[in-house]
Amino acid sequence: MAVAAEAGRLKAQGVDIADFSAGEPHFDTPQHIKDAAIAAINANFTRYTPVQGTLDLRKAIVARHAADFGSCYQPEQASASTGGKQVLFNAFQVLVDHDDEVILPAPYWVSFNDIIRYCGGRPVVIQTNEADGFSLTAEMVEQALTPRTRVILLNSPSNPSGAVMKSADMQAILALAARRNLIVISDECYAYLDFTGQRFSLGGAASATERDHLLVVGSLSKTYAMTGWRLGYGMGPQWVINAMNKLQSQSTSNPTSVVQKAGIAALTGSQDCLTPMVADYIRLRDRIVAGLRAIPGIECNLPGGAFYVFPNISAYLREGVAKSPAELAGRLLREANVAVVPGEAFGSQRHIRISYPTSMANIEKGLERMTKFFAPLK
Repeated sequence: MAVAAEAGRLKAQGVDIADFSAGEPHFDTPQHIKDAAIAAINANFTRYTPVQGTLDLRKAIVARHAADFGSCYQPEQASASTGGKQVLFNAFQVLVDHDDEVILPAPYWVSFNDIIRYCGGRPVVIQTNEADGFSLTAEMVEQALTPRTRVILLNSPSNPSGAVMKSADMQAILALAARRNLIVISDECYAYLDFTGQRFSLGGAASATERDHLLVVGSLSKTYAMTGWRLGYGMGPQWVINAMNKLQSQSTSNPTSVVQKAGIAALTGSQDCLTPMVADYIRLRDRIVAGLRAIPGIECNLPGGAFYVFPNISAYLREGVAKSPAELAGRLLREANVAVVPGEAFGSQRHIRISYPTSMANIEKGLERMTKFFAPLK
């Protein structure tokens, strides 16, 4: 957000910025979803609802997930919040006490680390291997466990790397958590943006016993181009959901009433809008990866999902160029008018994050500027 704000300041001054900072779809919210919100306003559906969202919304959440992933949650096992971020915040507040440890694979989404620390927890960071596609295994997790471990956090597809975990690895980690009486929080906000063809949710693969150790977090933001609407959900053990609802009742109360109606339309209406979105993301991903790989010194994995690339720019981290990804990102913004997010935000000292939901013309412009910027530095 800081990078996006600086890019916005320069744009306001008339500077032409190739902006790859904000992580949100470039599509408009589908019309039938907008129509549902307008209808809700006209019908005066503008009062308080149950803290965890209306029963109709929670029915829609569990039904959509069951249809797409084979899960079997009940509406009372679901809680809706103002975005997936609030679901995560609520979950860590009720699950993690002071000095409890949370297994956090890196690179990680920027808010994970701070949310864990805010509730007094200690992030135990597992550095994944870029050469292995940033993959995480149960063996890596087991080696990091201590008597203080309380939660294992998974995020697949990943922000910022776009890495997609193997379903077998996710299931093995959940089985390990069940044996050790731990909780797995599976952040699946990008589950529908999985380009590998597996479209997997741990919630649909878990046994009844394992579901007692699993909280699935989802969001409508990325799936339906609803980032500003702010609607996310969690599904998990009844005691966890009850505690999250109790906390939410003392903070924000219910998600916005008209947004809940829009969410029901998104979840129960036609899903045809997803196919062209995914196809365009893949087209944009392939172009930006090819363009980055053509720049000498830059290495870039082909991400399996989400809508980010996480190129390794360590070849340019040297005296006279930049001492850190943050310094390099600053130079890119000031000298090449290209906005990216430095890797430090995600636990990396070797990468930058590029969000590619944008026009192909903007990608071409950004690649051209980055090529010209890096050429004399190599």
